[in-house]
Amino acid sequence: MPSAVRDELEALITALVEIETENPPGNEAACAEYIREWFADRGIDAELVTEPYPDRPQVGVRVGDGDPALVLNGHIDVVPAGDREQWEYDPYGAVIEDGALYGRGSVDMKTGVAIGMLATAQFADDIESGELPGSIVFQAAIGEETAEPGTKTLLESGYDGDYGVVLEPTDLRTGTSEKGLAWYDVHVTGEPSHASRPDQGANAIVRARPVLDALAEYDETVRDRTDELVGRAYATVTMLEAGTKENVVPERATITIDRRFLPAETIEDIDAEIDAVLAEVESAHDVETSWERTRTYESAAIDPNSPLAAVFRRRSATIADVPTEPWGINASTDVRNFINDAGMDAITWGPGDISQAHTYDEHVDLEAAATGLEILLEAGREMLRGELE
Repeated sequence: MPSAVRDELEALITALVEIETENPPGNEAACAEYIREWFADRGIDAELVTEPYPDRPQVGVRVGDGDPALVLNGHIDVVPAGDREQWEYDPYGAVIEDGALYGRGSVDMKTGVAIGMLATAQFADDIESGELPGSIVFQAAIGEETAEPGTKTLLESGYDGDYGVVLEPTDLRTGTSEKGLAWYDVHVTGEPSHASRPDQGANAIVRARPVLDALAEYDETVRDRTDELVGRAYATVTMLEAGTKENVVPERATITIDRRFLPAETIEDIDAEIDAVLAEVESAHDVETSWERTRTYESAAIDPNSPLAAVFRRRSATIADVPTEPWGINASTDVRNFINDAGMDAITWGPGDISQAHTYDEHVDLEAAATGLEILLEAGREMLRGELE
């Protein structure tokens, strides 16, 4: 890859990381405007899409009207940096040291956004010159970190296509399936009283004990469910909140469950399982419960041997010696919107190590980023030319 292209990639990742886009609260607007202007400087029309939130625009680009249409997707929101004292590097300083660029979002996923932007600009030139058939679509989405309908809205707004690539960090492996994620809050009801008269009330923490036991048994049950590509299902209790004051018997306890589910499972079935678990506890103990599902990322899967997956798997192996075995990811990404909502073939693929996501001193290897751009350009051209096996 020419050094000028590497320098442009490095500069673009730096610029994106330096723009703080934490979500919550959802500070994507400045980054969206930067991306729109970046494309405008290259003569490419980019739209600020003000759905679903007027104050949190996202970006859509479409060049060409031929088939096939390839969609490159990245989200521009990042998780909060957290305790700045725990960072050796300024989380928004984009410091480069020993070939790595440090900063919040460097891996998750502004490097993916950057290679998507550069590839889109190159494809746009080739499409408009007649050198390349097909059409290219680019999405810079909001709200991925909090399961908001950013990517879904962009797809519904016409920024869709035949194939989709969600440019999350996968170490350049081609993900054709992913686990789903659902968070449940289970509420256990008690009756408050002064702690000097505890028997006057009903302690919600005590009442939560059989609920916790039942949820532990449920976790053991779902762990027996496995998928060849994404592994095991889980139902993990991650939070227990109760009490308002040291001398008050708590009237309410809330248990949070992190439920990781497989492509073969449906959210409706999981809701029914939670209902059944709690109904059994209530019938066996003096417990009153209710629940709500607070966040949902659907699972998703395509044929591991789809033409899209085959192209990216082959190019990644040839250029970067990436393993060619079918593979799925345990995390949740917006690929579900492509597969489940838009009915498209889509993969999760991109440079960077997912273990760096959401960590202190998050960083990306710039050589890996350059390799990712090279593969994306090669695989993208093959897709747009329809050169599929």
